Amino acid sequence: MKNDRKLQLFDGALPVENITNTWYEEFKNSNYGAIITFVGVVRDEDGIEGLSFDIYEPILNNWFNSWQDKANAQNAIVLMAHSRGDVLNHESSYIAAVCSPKRRVALELIDEFVEDFKKSAPIWKYDILDNKRVYAEDRSTKIEGSGILA
Repeated sequence: MKNDRKLQLFDGALPVENITNTWYEEFKNSNYGAIITFVGVVRDEDGIEGLSFDIYEPILNNWFNSWQDKANAQNAIVLMAHSRGDVLNHESSYIAAVCSPKRRVALELIDEFVEDFKKSAPIWKYDILDNKRVYAEDRSTKIEGSGILA
């Protein structure tokens, strides 16, 4: 699998079963003892109709490649799919997976990867309220090193 297919971006909600089944079929015979998947689902809360996402792909690719290097150093790989644009409540906008020969490595990496994604990935989230995008500033994290004076 080429690195560009390990990171996949989709317009709108993710086709979860297709993505996860494709990853499983691709890697089940690769002698990985663990394929651990995390699926993020948009919650119905605070009166939102869903979420909308903007992505800065060059920085996302660099961030993802650094994680791939970290995983490769442990004989593992990371996989990720994310939505661009609108995703309604109860649909998925984010899927991450780690494939590893060792269960413990996969469990630790998936936790670290998902947490760092929330903190560092250049993806901006908007609430959808009354069919309008409203920046979700209260649930956003400043990306380290970003800003005009960084």
